Amino acid sequence: MTNRRKPSKARIILLPRMKNDSNHGPNQGRLRVVEGRHNELVKELRQAFGRGELTADGFCAIEGTRIIEEAIRSGLRFHAVFFNHSAKLKSERLLPQLGARVETVLLPDKLFASAVPSDSPQGVAALVLCKETPVEQLLSKAQAGPLLVIAGIQDPGNLGTILRSAEAFGAAGVLLAEGTVSPFNSKVVRSSAGSLFRIPFARIKLAELMPMIREKGIRLAATSSHKGVSLPQANLSGPIAIFIGNEGAGVAKDLIKQMDEVFVVPHAPQVESLNAAVATSIVLYEASRQRK
Repeated sequence: MTNRRKPSKARIILLPRMKNDSNHGPNQGRLRVVEGRHNELVKELRQAFGRGELTADGFCAIEGTRIIEEAIRSGLRFHAVFFNHSAKLKSERLLPQLGARVETVLLPDKLFASAVPSDSPQGVAALVLCKETPVEQLLSKAQAGPLLVIAGIQDPGNLGTILRSAEAFGAAGVLLAEGTVSPFNSKVVRSSAGSLFRIPFARIKLAELMPMIREKGIRLAATSSHKGVSLPQANLSGPIAIFIGNEGAGVAKDLIKQMDEVFVVPHAPQVESLNAAVATSIVLYEASRQRK
């Protein structure tokens, strides 16, 4: 009598479904893979970050998901958006927010890192159109709020914070004089938290600016760390241009002589001076308080 083997049951193995597979995401078809460092878009991105300036066509290099979303919210025109392979999943969040004509590029991690110098890289960068406001147009806004004249701020974090405070406290605009760090420096852009995209600003030489301000009947005021009217007693209402000087030297002496008013931010005597961005923020808050 032969032994019959019971038929074995077939084993079915269920493989886990891959989420956001590179070939199945609804927006993945938009990503163009670029692997050469001499690609024109990659070269533009690298040069814009390296110089901290606009490209020949007026595009500014920005990086990080939050900053890119701020640029979208601010209505900026995008030239191209770049993702590295490690951040590919972020494209599912950002691509639906971008117009169909925006170039979207996928780069190897090493190529991306060579073009986007960052202390904390997020794997996402972009080229966006940034425009300065004509100086005459800025000066015509002096009734709406104080104008800031930045005369020699060199730390990118300080300038970015000042731009952020300028927007928060209703400044009419920011004029950047010679010796000031470029507003398109990547650290300025990041620390401005998107305010760079919305606060009107322009770059100009002081020799050209001073007669223009006087012609408009705008009062001139400056901060000082030692001598001047105490800030609560300063008159910051009406059309006024507030000069902010270099982190170490402050507003130059020849400029101080041209001011209608010089004021100091009161603080404990054992503290020699306040950080330039902190002092500017306090001054802008007081100007906003007086106007209200």
